[in-house]
Amino acid sequence: MDAMSSAAIRVRNLRKTYPGKVAVDDVSFDVRSGEIFGVLGPNGAGKSTTVECIAGLREADHGQISVLGIDPQANPEAVREHIGIQFQEMHLHDKITVREALTMFAAFHANPADVDNLIAMLGLADKADARFKTLSGGQKQRVSIALALIGKPAVAILDEMTTGLDPQARRDVWDAIRAVRDAGTTVLLVTHFMEEAERLCDRLVIIDDGAVVAQGTPAHLIAATDGATSLEDVFVALTAATAPRLVFA
Repeated sequence: MDAMSSAAIRVRNLRKTYPGKVAVDDVSFDVRSGEIFGVLGPNGAGKSTTVECIAGLREADHGQISVLGIDPQANPEAVREHIGIQFQEMHLHDKITVREALTMFAAFHANPADVDNLIAMLGLADKADARFKTLSGGQKQRVSIALALIGKPAVAILDEMTTGLDPQARRDVWDAIRAVRDAGTTVLLVTHFMEEAERLCDRLVIIDDGAVVAQGTPAHLIAATDGATSLEDVFVALTAATAPRLVFA
């Protein structure tokens, strides 16, 4: 099966503008089924706008998007039946506990993940009965990831999922996301952490100023960039104004 026929997400020539600003300019990429695919870029590069269009939460000005064969721009509700979404900010009632929140969201799905297993997977077992208002920022972030995964989605969209986490918690979340991928979920990961992208992503796209400047596996991008020994080196080189574009299958 070729890459195109096995794509869970296809984006072609996506463009989105706001008054006085082009947020996304002719962005194209494919996310293969069963992979962790990273969307990298500096703040304001157009990453979140891109994934919001993919999730059917924002209307594109131009381009084509397909998620599991469904057009999220034309039929956003149909797409959202198959995806789980975690964004940078989440608000729950102060008095709800972690277990209560997950149990409530699980009730919205026909075949949800096991609540206690998901709590343990994300390192929240000791906070299962804690009220949301008592959690730290990093713990709230892990709850938001759990809520995105509770429905065992075919596609999980995770936006800056480890912001606010300490290094050990970040590594624990990486292990959980690998386990989710290994169980068959396609993961679209938005991040600005270069180490996270290098360690976690099977392939990735780098977006700068709304446009794709590189696409491929971390290893390919590092090997193709003069003097680079890490993805951070690649990122610095490719977001320079005169940098060439690198695209691999």
